[in-house]
Amino acid sequence: MEKDRNFILSKINLLLIAIGFIIIVIGFFLMTGSTTTIDFNPDIFSTRRITVGPMISFFGFLFIIFAILFKPKKDK
Repeated sequence: MEKDRNFILSKINLLLIAIGFIIIVIGFFLMTGSTTTIDFNPDIFSTRRITVGPMISFFGFLFIIFAILFKPKKDK
């Protein structure tokens, strides 16, 4: 017996949310790096950690908002 399942989000929405999540993880990965507590490491002020990583993560969060609000066209 098959039940008619009506989900709020369609498959395309869930796929777009997964892509946004992957973009966020990539941004956080770009912000990470090796840290040492003994010596000062000037790499903590690199452009990749301060600018690129947060911008990619922010884009991922915006993409997830778009993915939730996206309404696929109905086929007739």
